[in-house]
Amino acid sequence: MIAFFWLVFGIGFAALMVAAGVTLRARRRDAFGGAPVVDDDLIEQIIQRGEVFIEEDEPLDLDEIEQEEERFWSERWDEPSGDW
Repeated sequence: MIAFFWLVFGIGFAALMVAAGVTLRARRRDAFGGAPVVDDDLIEQIIQRGEVFIEEDEPLDLDEIEQEEERFWSERWDEPSGDW
């Protein structure tokens, strides 16, 4: 009976580890966007220029960032109570 318990426990633990590995791999793929593609044109660009220029999807809007920062710092903050 004890051997059956350990067998079921081991199989369940192995299934849990497989599920955790699959989930972790999916999260990493989503976070990093997959592997970058390096083709012959990109290698030529590296050889000629010594660097690779990749356009960002959306450039940062510095005015919007500044406005959000001003809004954040202009908020009123609760003063800490002296009871703690």
